[in-house]
Amino acid sequence: MTILYELGSNLYVNLTNRCPCRCAFCIRQKTKGIGSEGSLWLEHEPDFDEVIRAFEEREISAYHSIVFCGYGEPLERIDLVVAVCKYLKEKDPGCKLRVNTNGLSDLIHGFPTARLLRGLVDSVSISLNAPNAAAYNQLCHPVFGESAFRAMLQFAQDCKRLLPEAVLSVVDCLPPEELEACRRVAQEAGLPLRVREYME
Repeated sequence: MTILYELGSNLYVNLTNRCPCRCAFCIRQKTKGIGSEGSLWLEHEPDFDEVIRAFEEREISAYHSIVFCGYGEPLERIDLVVAVCKYLKEKDPGCKLRVNTNGLSDLIHGFPTARLLRGLVDSVSISLNAPNAAAYNQLCHPVFGESAFRAMLQFAQDCKRLLPEAVLSVVDCLPPEELEACRRVAQEAGLPLRVREYME
């Protein structure tokens, strides 16, 4: 079972296969895994001890960043993310921790969650992927419906206020006019926009 996997100079953490979205472009629909491992589908969700045992086999300082991003939404298990971040920061205070998220953690848990990451997570990358709620629902199919887009942007604003870095992201397979509209959304939110490569 793959809990940790390498991609480029980063080490990625795969904690769950649960996700409240069913994005049209999601790599999970096309392949079993990416990076250094063959499959990111979990036999079961690892507990804290299993995750720590996996980290004990790695040299954390060898990686540019530790990234919480697997075949599911990592903040579905936000308590575990927080616990593992605390462990990593105690082991290596200089390690860089990032969370790649769909930004729907507040809706998943029913309260504002960005504050739980404060002092632990160095960077959060939040999937914007569409310039408005209608396009977002059509592309990402969130279980929360129309409230998802607004909640995602609010989570991004909270991360901007509470964390060292918050970034919105889109995939490069969007039509040029939608990419430009997403740039305007990011600009209005006062957040940088990263156009990430669509992985097939």
